[in-house]
Order: sequence, then structure tokens, then C-alpha cells
Amino acid sequence: MRNDKSKEIERVKKSWEEEILKPALKKLNVEESPNKYYSPLDLKDFNFLEKVGFPGDYPFTSNIYPSIPPGITPRRGGGYIGSGKGLVRAGSYAGYGTPEDTRDYYSRMASLGSKAGPNLAFDLPTQLGYDSDDPRAFGEVGMTGVAIDTLRDFEIIYEAFKGDMEIDKIASNWTINAPAIIIIAMYAALAEKRGIPLNKLRGTPQNDILKEYIARGNYIFPIKNGLRLTRDTFAYCTQNIPKLNIISICGYHMREAGATAEQVLAFVLSNSSEYIKLGLEAGLDIDVLSHHFTWLSFGGSMNFFNEIALSRAARRMWAKIMRERFKAKDKRSCILRSLMWAQSGEICTTRQRPLNNLCRSILGGIASVLSGGAAEGGMGFPFDEPLGLGHSLEGWQLHLDAARIIGHETKINEVMDPLAGSYYVENLTDKIEKGAWEIMERIEKMGGMKIAIENGFPQREIARSAHEFQKDVESGKRKIVGVNCFTDENEIEVLPQRTAGHPYDPEKRVTAEIRQIADLDKVKKERDNETVEGCLKRLEEAAEDDAVNLVLPVKEAVEAYASVGEICSTLRNVFGTYKAPGIF
Repeated sequence: MRNDKSKEIERVKKSWEEEILKPALKKLNVEESPNKYYSPLDLKDFNFLEKVGFPGDYPFTSNIYPSIPPGITPRRGGGYIGSGKGLVRAGSYAGYGTPEDTRDYYSRMASLGSKAGPNLAFDLPTQLGYDSDDPRAFGEVGMTGVAIDTLRDFEIIYEAFKGDMEIDKIASNWTINAPAIIIIAMYAALAEKRGIPLNKLRGTPQNDILKEYIARGNYIFPIKNGLRLTRDTFAYCTQNIPKLNIISICGYHMREAGATAEQVLAFVLSNSSEYIKLGLEAGLDIDVLSHHFTWLSFGGSMNFFNEIALSRAARRMWAKIMRERFKAKDKRSCILRSLMWAQSGEICTTRQRPLNNLCRSILGGIASVLSGGAAEGGMGFPFDEPLGLGHSLEGWQLHLDAARIIGHETKINEVMDPLAGSYYVENLTDKIEKGAWEIMERIEKMGGMKIAIENGFPQREIARSAHEFQKDVESGKRKIVGVNCFTDENEIEVLPQRTAGHPYDPEKRVTAEIRQIADLDKVKKERDNETVEGCLKRLEEAAEDDAVNLVLPVKEAVEAYASVGEICSTLRNVFGTYKAPGIF
């Protein structure tokens, strides 16, 4: 019966091409149609249960949830957008200046009604394992995030979270990778000082070191040693802080660096597989380990359907990897839990005509819903993100209202996976999946992602893609409105009126480094330096034995108020530092 139907469709298609399409193209004076059309002929042997399935069920192509209440969309850590105070909740991702500055910011958000825990951004010296008084940190202290030198800094920030927002009642998130073990140790030490059992703590460290080697560049130690620290945090947290996610795997920075959809999918899932192997080598059960994995984002572009297909392919591929490669028995182990699905992120925004970024974000929000995600998850960032001045409250308001309009007014999310069975979307999903599998197979033949990164393979592939992208922009082949097209004198430059900027006082920004160095000096004078030296010595000895889990010796050093720089310097003495390979 199916063959008969296919033959009939093929006959009608040929007739359509000869009698309708070709005459139309002749009038347009083109040989090929600029618009592709897809039919059942492009979905040969389509098996619905194998390719799509039902929402919340293997292979999770449609959605990782079986149902979502219309008008509101789930968020990581619980709660729904539209059910709380949007502006104050949006402000949970923050961090700047000294710990006091960041504490005061979160206290202000709490006074406005926020019940969200912190999602901390760290400055560059902290991410690279240097103290604020290190000459290499000059000019960067407190700039891209908050400066953290010792446990005292952590204690100051969390003064904003007490009472009904005590740390066992909120989820904390930390955008930190190379020194993630230190931040996790600080949180555990903080909880114990407050008398809070570790098994009540919730949150997520990013802890995704492999993507740092591939794209972002905020690494410290050689890959082998960086992964050891990740392994040790996996084992410690799974056993002692069971409600804590142990990693948030991110492809966004790869997309920013120039990766294509197929590349980012292959590299993220290869990284994820490497992390699973790491946990298994540490003796963790696959059906326990996998439940602590989260994913942040696969990046984003303005290629609407491509991003939707990427999200669907990602869920399906990870489900296959977990069931077929790692033999997971629990169906939930096959779920790829991502904060964001299809999206238009920072990479899509422009400094030119910044208000246009709102249009780009709205399209990303719609793509996110259609791909099985949330409107706000795909909304990317406020329109003024690329201006480099901090998000204005007006920017956040427009951003959140756009997500609410998508969620509440359009009714677009009253149907789960409305594109399931689309001849085009299913074909595109298969195409992206096929391309990603091919890249992953190349990585496996090299010996896995660790060796591929050491050889510079993903770095080289991303650099090539970035080069091609930039060539297309400069030639005009890839059009970006207001940047390389529609820029003549008749166009109007609509500029935003920024009346409420970033809450960080510019004067504080200037003095943050001075204040932070003075505070660090005070801590170093007041602490028991003999105890600190003993802790660092024991950490050095532990680091020399690969079988020793380093979380406890790091935690011991943290509790003695050893600094991030001192701990990382100790580990550098044993591990050395990573030297990036030449990629060309």
C-alpha cells in the first residue's frame, strides 16, 4: 500500500514539475526554485515511534516533558515563568565587583520580592585561578563577574541568602569551570558553618571543562588533570550532595566561536559521553550519574527551522547514546535536560540598531516553543546586551514581556511538538543528526574527545567554520540587517533611551580592585598561615596520587581560608598548565 502511494505521489510530482513549476520558473528567469518544497517522498521509511515517539517518552524527540501547562513553561530548578516577579527573577544571573557589591545587588532583588537563588558570574582572574592581588589580574578584578579569593568572599555574598531564603531553600548556580572544585568546596564549607546538611543543598556548577579547551579558553591545567578534578567533583557530589547537579554542559561558546549546528551537536554530545565515561570510571552507576547531568544550551542562530531541528536531533541522539552505548536501564537516564532549546542568543545580536535585537529574540522564543522548550529559554538576552553597558531594566521588561506574549497570548504552546511529522522538519532533523553522527564517528576513531581536543580537531573545525561565516558576512552572501545590508542614508537609526542602567555604581567599579585587594590582604593577615601552609602541603601530596579524591583536601584548604590562587598554584606545581595545540 505504501509503495502504491509513493508511486502515485511521484507521478503527481513529475506532472507538477512539468506543468506548473517549470513554466513558473521560466517566467522568473531562474533555473531552480529559490523555495524548496518537501513531501512524503523526502521521508522514506519514516517510523514515528523510532523517530519521534510521544512527549516525555523515549526517544524524547518531541519533548522531555509529557505535558506543560498552557501559558507557562518549566524552568530548571522548579517554578514557571509567568508565575513570579519577572524582573527580579531575571536578575538572578549576576556578579560584579567585590563580594559586597554582589551581595548588595542580591539583597536589593530580595527586597523587590525575588525568591530566586544566585546564579553567580565570576571575574576572569577567579575563572583562571588567580588572586585579585596577582599582577596578572590587574584591570580585570570584578569586571566580568564577582571576584572570589577566599571562603570569606563566599560568606559575604551569601549574607543575602538567609531566613526564608537560606541555602537549603534555594538553588545556587555557578558559572565556573576550571576551578569549579574550589567553588563546590566553598559551598559545602559554607553549609557546614551554617549547620545545614549537605544532602539538602541544590544547585548547578557549570563544571564543563572540555568546552573551555575547545572554544572559550578559560582553562588552567592539562586536559587529563582538568578531567580528574571533574571526576572528583562527580564522585563527591553524587555521594554527599545528592540534590546537586554535577555539570551543566554547554555548546553556546562553541557557536559563538563559529561552530555549525552539526559541529556543536557532535562536540557537545562527545563531551557529554566523555563525562559519562569519567563518572563510570569513578565507580558511579549510570542510572544515578546521568540524573545529575544538565545541559545549558546548544547555542543559537537566526536559522529558524535549523535550530528547531537541532534541538529535536539532540534529544533523540542522546537518548540513543544512553540506551545503546551506555546501557542505561532507567528511561529517565536518556533525557537530555537542557535549560534552553532552539534560541537566538547573544551571537545573533548586533550593536547596530540594537532594538532590532528584540525582534531576533522573539523569533528565538517562538522557535524554542516549537522545538519543545520554553519561550523565555529561547529569548536569548535583552536587546541592549551587545552595548556593553549592562542590561537596562527596560531591556529586561521588554524581554520578559515578549516571552509572556508568546506564552500567554499566542497560545502557541497549547500543542506539544506541532512540527512532528512535518516533511521538512523531520527531513532536516535527520540531516542534522546524520552530520553530527559522522563527526562523532571521526572523534571516536581518534580515540575519543580528550585525544581529539589534544590534537586540535574540534578547535580547527570551528575555526574553519568561523572563517567561512565571516567571509559570507563580508561578501554579503549572509545578510544581517543593519550591518551589511539596508544601511543606506534613507534608513533610520532607532536608538534606545536607557534610563535605568546596570545597578553597579561606576565609582564602585573603579575602586573594586583596590577594595578587593585590601580585603584579601586582611584575610591573609588574620588567618592561621601555618595551618594554611599545612593544608596546601597535604593538597599537593594528594594531587600526586591520582587515586585520591581532591575535594576533601581542597575543602580543608578552603576552610583555613587558603585562596583560590594559592590552591590553584599548588595544583599547577603538580599538574602543570595546559598548552593549546597549533590548529593550522
